[in-house]
Amino acid sequence: MSVSLYSGRMVLKLLLLQLMTFVILSVAFCTKSIEWGASAFVGGLAYWLPNAIFMLLGRFQKTKEEGVPVRIAWFLAISEGIKVIIAITVLIVALGVFKAAFAPLGVAYLAVLIVQLIAPAVMNG
Repeated sequence: MSVSLYSGRMVLKLLLLQLMTFVILSVAFCTKSIEWGASAFVGGLAYWLPNAIFMLLGRFQKTKEEGVPVRIAWFLAISEGIKVIIAITVLIVALGVFKAAFAPLGVAYLAVLIVQLIAPAVMNG
């Protein structure tokens, strides 16, 4: 999603809302077991961390030349590629190395994804 669609305050609100979502889910899953809580935390982190890096890098990427859409397109393509690689790496480490429980990991990942899709529309009214 293009960072230029969001103002600086909107980006920070969205990142904070996503962070709160998976932290609250992690605490809720901790009632079942610590392993489930940690799995939910890592699942949310797998979506939130690459998204935060992408959005914050986009905030610092100022385009002084408005007539250079190719540079913006390359920045977005490379950033999205890095975002996907980071997310896959976190998920592989969580599932392969730490043997995270799949159900809470998936629920937290999807919850943060849904917040990413719905929150901007709700915040804009």
